[in-house]
Amino acid sequence: MNLFAQYLNDFFNLFFPDLCIVCNSHLVNQEELICTKCLYNLPKTNYHKEIDNPVSQLFWGRTKVEYATGFFTFSKGSKYQGMMHKFKYHGNKEIGYVLGKSFGNHLRNSVFNQIDIIIPVPLHKSKLKKRGYNQSEWIAKGLSETMQIPLDIKSFIRSVATETQTRKSRFERWKNVEKIFKVTNENALKGYHILLVDDVVTTGSTFEACVNAILEIKDTKVSIAALAVA
Repeated sequence: MNLFAQYLNDFFNLFFPDLCIVCNSHLVNQEELICTKCLYNLPKTNYHKEIDNPVSQLFWGRTKVEYATGFFTFSKGSKYQGMMHKFKYHGNKEIGYVLGKSFGNHLRNSVFNQIDIIIPVPLHKSKLKKRGYNQSEWIAKGLSETMQIPLDIKSFIRSVATETQTRKSRFERWKNVEKIFKVTNENALKGYHILLVDDVVTTGSTFEACVNAILEIKDTKVSIAALAVA
């Protein structure tokens, strides 16, 4: 940024300041949406450092997952709850991108550097039209950028529209997503290690349904990364 552009930016910020979406403090140069302090203080799990972590354990005896992790723990009433609501329901899709980049910086020097392709958990086209974006895709974009791993948003789709998973029991969640995902291009995925990405993991039912659909492809492996662990 040249000197004139810097002055212009500083003048603009006097009247329309950039504020952290978590704590409302003023952002400084190089900070995007979330201040450095709030990003640093995210309740990170560091599960990527443990093979047998609580996210991995969700899938024991249910489906074959190579590695699984979540970036941070999420609970109602925390100061990060508003951030997640803005991201998922209020059009602030860039939040996922910024957090995805930070997440990727943690994963790229771990066992997750074995990944070949990143795939976000897809939305049905009807919900995508209504919401305007797939929040998982924006997380995956950030991961793809920092991990330098290709992103694929075309080879795997949600073929059936389902009800929201909120307030459903574990069994109801599993029935709600059973056999609703479909691979559209086996050749693009065959033989690769795929990282499935979603915004939040609770019971793991959505991930399980995705993994089962993808593992029908010969010689394919799947790992899992959720932005938040509920």
